[in-house]
Amino acid sequence: MEMDPKEIKERMKLPRQVMPEQDPKERVTNFYEVPLGYTPEQAMIEAKRCIQCKKPLCVGGCPVNIDIPWFIRLVGEGKFVEAARKIKETNGLPAVCGRVCPQEDQCEKVCIVGKKNEPVSIGRLERFVADFEREHGEVALPEIPRSTGKKAAVVGAGPAGLTVAADLVKKGHKVTVFEALHVSGGVLMYGIPEFRLPKKIVQSEVEYLRRMGVEIVHNAVVGKLETIDELIASGYQAVFVGSGAGLPNFMNIPGENLAGVYSANEYLTRVNLMKAYLFPEYDTPIIRGRKVAVFGGGNTAMDAARTALRLCPEEVSIVYRRSKDELPARKEEIHHGEQEGLKLQLLTAPKRFIGDEEGRLKAVECVRMELGAPDESGRRRPVEVKGSEFTLECDVAIVAIGNGANPLIPQTSPDIKVNKWGNITVDPDTGRTSKKGVFSGGDIVRGGATVILAMGDGRKAADSMHEYLMTGIW
Repeated sequence: MEMDPKEIKERMKLPRQVMPEQDPKERVTNFYEVPLGYTPEQAMIEAKRCIQCKKPLCVGGCPVNIDIPWFIRLVGEGKFVEAARKIKETNGLPAVCGRVCPQEDQCEKVCIVGKKNEPVSIGRLERFVADFEREHGEVALPEIPRSTGKKAAVVGAGPAGLTVAADLVKKGHKVTVFEALHVSGGVLMYGIPEFRLPKKIVQSEVEYLRRMGVEIVHNAVVGKLETIDELIASGYQAVFVGSGAGLPNFMNIPGENLAGVYSANEYLTRVNLMKAYLFPEYDTPIIRGRKVAVFGGGNTAMDAARTALRLCPEEVSIVYRRSKDELPARKEEIHHGEQEGLKLQLLTAPKRFIGDEEGRLKAVECVRMELGAPDESGRRRPVEVKGSEFTLECDVAIVAIGNGANPLIPQTSPDIKVNKWGNITVDPDTGRTSKKGVFSGGDIVRGGATVILAMGDGRKAADSMHEYLMTGIW
């Protein structure tokens, strides 16, 4: 549908719609979602900002290739349910992706409207239509073809595994997902806070997959209960490994084993999945602390820090060894954190944790840094400023400097090749591992990355698993 230049000009004048949010003073006292979502009127105006380009770069910017102009056109016409279904042709978790995808680095980054004005709010529109469909009871199941008689196993019910399961069921295969935890969702459940991604939304998307025919087995630790070989021997003709990067990295500095020092993984899992924020209603204690320091500058560090703020200590600081410009977290997260009272201790690195006589954390010795020449990441390398040591008082420290690959599968399947970091090596186009019939994707392959990249891996792997299941050719 080509637009005449006059209409394009009119559309370019429309301002980007501002999504209403909870007031910072209010939201820091609760775990409810911060952005409140578009109204139908706002969504339709925002959709009208899309100029329906002839060559839409946004589609190529999306790891799962959603037909973005088409779904946005439907929103502009008020056809919200149809828009949700259009997205679901290629993305089974739109309510999740609309909230946690870094759209500003993907589809919105290449939006043509964004060349002169602000880009179209693709992520917010995705969230809006997914929520509209769910809240109005309009979620419909896709047509499932006749059974192929083939069986596939998926290890891990995170974003990659759930995507593989959905795609394979839609191709007529029988799929069983084995999940180590007591709920499905992986990092969506244990890693991302309630105020960014409400857990009921994740569970409604998991329920959608169950209704499509995906079988999910919880408390099933593949690599402990059963190995990959045992799954294959029991009749699964293909296996997808999406076991994630759940092994926390530490800084290896003195005092890291003091009471009060958490990995971001443990801290977020306790609060998000095990509801420590509702203690004693839920019996998962967590040290709330008076002064909290979070080490790291990515989205996980920001999630941990903003979670800590809501547990009401006096002060929460992000300690990061580079400057604000290099912070890898999403700009929106940094902005929200600062609005909520988060302090940034920049160009600062920890040297050692200091405890009291009972082994409890009471402070951290830090050193000031300055930025030198760029390193292999392209960012300027931080260098210690001699003699600039100082002590930061804190009784809770959260280490958020990334995660390593989950080691369970490689330990029990030595014929699955891994790289020096323990990540499974795959053919990037097909997700094939070195072991016949076994595919992999997501953080176990990439190291800690994004939800949508894991889903993109899942889609590619599902296509090549389908081909393998139907032909038997490896």
